[in-house]
Amino acid sequence: MRTVRQLLDIKGRETYSVRPEQMMYEAITQMAERSVGALLVVESERLVGIVSERDYARKIILKGRASRETPVRDVMTATVITTGEDATVDACMRLMSENRIRHLPVVDGEKIVGMLSIGDLVKAVISDQQFEIEQLSHYIAG
Repeated sequence: MRTVRQLLDIKGRETYSVRPEQMMYEAITQMAERSVGALLVVESERLVGIVSERDYARKIILKGRASRETPVRDVMTATVITTGEDATVDACMRLMSENRIRHLPVVDGEKIVGMLSIGDLVKAVISDQQFEIEQLSHYIAG
């Protein structure tokens, strides 16, 4: 099974972030521009939260708040579930399923080294399964 490190080596380690004092309008605009569903919330190079499109829908839209007047700190999830580079794809899938999250920051100590989405993990699982099917087909054929 692949590790997070291997997945990030293929996917890339670029992450996108906002500061807690920025307005949610800026955060949701950045998500749209970058085609991502979540941003890390970083203060002085330290991970202090995560904010997602789901947070925007539930805490801004449904509550009738104004995104141009609401700071990210009021909407973000402050207790961030993270993983390390040595974790397996299966372990990350389990972690995300158990916690009902779609984005998983990857850290090394306190340093942010990447971000995985549920889509990244599903692609990796499908790729691994396809490889195994091909290997088994070659073995059976011959």
